[in-house]
Amino acid sequence: MTASSAKNTKLKGQQHKPVEIRLNREENKLEVDFKNGEKFSLPAELLRVESPSAEVQGHSPNEKKIIGGRKKVAIMELKPVGNYAINIKFDDLHDSGIYTWDYLFEMGRDQDAIWAEYLKNLESSGLKREP
Repeated sequence: MTASSAKNTKLKGQQHKPVEIRLNREENKLEVDFKNGEKFSLPAELLRVESPSAEVQGHSPNEKKIIGGRKKVAIMELKPVGNYAINIKFDDLHDSGIYTWDYLFEMGRDQDAIWAEYLKNLESSGLKREP
């Protein structure tokens, strides 16, 4: 799976279910343990810049926004959304993304590729990670 296909997670047919979700404030990461035994540690910055919200992703792949200046963004709050997702509120007040279990799983699994693509897009856009 490519980094861009991780953004196309559908709500129907959730395949991955977490058994535990922890906010590690010290390391500024969301830690997710899945039922299949896989565990991922997702940095707040990555979760913020890859938010599944229309504000970030747009309504089609060519509308995706490259978000810079979020190196120090922190997670303020996690809220459950039904039994299929969480909503994350960041300290830059972005809170419109619904992170399904499958989306979190795919982000964890494909984290290196997603991160590399993000850094490449930042550079080509003339943006920086630092605020």
